[in-house]
Amino acid sequence: MSNLSFGNLRLTPPKILSLGFFLLIVAGTILLSLPAASTGERLSFIDALFMATSATCVTGLAVIDTGTQLTEFGQIVLLVLFQFGGLGFVTMATVITLVLNKRISLKERLLLQESMNQNSMQGIVKLIRRVLLYSLVIQLSGAILLAARFTVDMPLGKAVYYGLFHSISIFNNAGFDLFGDIHGPFSGLTRYAEDFIVNITSMLLIFLGGIGFIVLSDVVDYPKRKRLTLHSKVVLSTSAVLIVVGAAIFFWLELNSTLKPLHPGGKIMASLLQAITPRSGGVTTIEIPLLRESTQFLMILLMFIGAAPGSTGGGIKITTFAILVVTAFARLRGKEDIVMFRNRISKENVYRAITMTLLSLMLVVSATMLLSVTERADFLTVLFEAVSAFGTSGITMGLTPELTTIGKILVIILMFVGRTGPLTLAYALKPKNSKELYRYPEGNITIG
Repeated sequence: MSNLSFGNLRLTPPKILSLGFFLLIVAGTILLSLPAASTGERLSFIDALFMATSATCVTGLAVIDTGTQLTEFGQIVLLVLFQFGGLGFVTMATVITLVLNKRISLKERLLLQESMNQNSMQGIVKLIRRVLLYSLVIQLSGAILLAARFTVDMPLGKAVYYGLFHSISIFNNAGFDLFGDIHGPFSGLTRYAEDFIVNITSMLLIFLGGIGFIVLSDVVDYPKRKRLTLHSKVVLSTSAVLIVVGAAIFFWLELNSTLKPLHPGGKIMASLLQAITPRSGGVTTIEIPLLRESTQFLMILLMFIGAAPGSTGGGIKITTFAILVVTAFARLRGKEDIVMFRNRISKENVYRAITMTLLSLMLVVSATMLLSVTERADFLTVLFEAVSAFGTSGITMGLTPELTTIGKILVIILMFVGRTGPLTLAYALKPKNSKELYRYPEGNITIG
């Protein structure tokens, strides 16, 4: 991986990306600590750090109610943080450079390649321009639809503000909401469980934000090119399977429980939204603590899988999950090659998927064990919170506002690693590469 020189410093792209997110969090913490950001007492340092991390890492977990305990200044600080965090600070810095009509240097192109999970720098600036255009169009469309719906419940000015805030929040998979000011603290979208406009708009925003800008660009080009890349095929097909299967299982498990009071259309919408939102959306229309344990565990699995690479979401990523599944089936059938859509997957990608999953599992398991010691909650609640933080999903069973100081620090670390990616952080922290001058003899170990 190429090193970039900054004065006497030589930083790799993973190090710069990790440092950039860290600096954004520091700036957000300072701003949220100001008296002007809170409606009551100013936030403590740890609470301001937690909220800044959650916003920058587009998670949505909150130790305070955003709608009642933050002023408009504090809410706008959060909005800016999750807009930068969702699109990526490198992307936003490049957009500013393009607006100022400046030239994009090789150094910046390398950073963009890393931040967008691209294999080459070819066409990277064109992709960034598209990212900006798609983001603006999608978020503005969502804001208009939501604002039009909210005018029924609140004055026009407030409806426009709520529509814009929630459209940006949901598209960036941040999951913050302001409805605590209307329906009570931490109420979320539970009052809109059967609302067609709010549900469909939210699902589309989460889906479009979660499939990644690479796929969005590919889909827009499809009428002209008449084909999709392998990456887009894998992301779209796996997303469709996870949504349909997840919604069907949720519907089956909760039909005579939390879904019982809803009309048939409401049951279907609630099942679909709850199948889409764990993969990093963060908004729910059903009270998560009231779900059956089996349903909560289903959501844990979906949160762990997460969204697509190069998107606003977290988790181990859809493509990683797809490669693991296809690899397992290929080995069971005795196949040597891993094939997806008539394309052979390189062993490097398979190793990367396995490494990502194992690192993620180790991180979540370790954090869950520590949280089970520091927090007074049952194991499933602690596991749910840990996976939600790592997957930057932002869904909670109510534990977040009750976290101890040590618990908050653990969750902050999970959110940061979940957003930057375990592999990115590992590459950022690893020592300088040194070429091995010899190889050890091959040995055999019995497996299974």
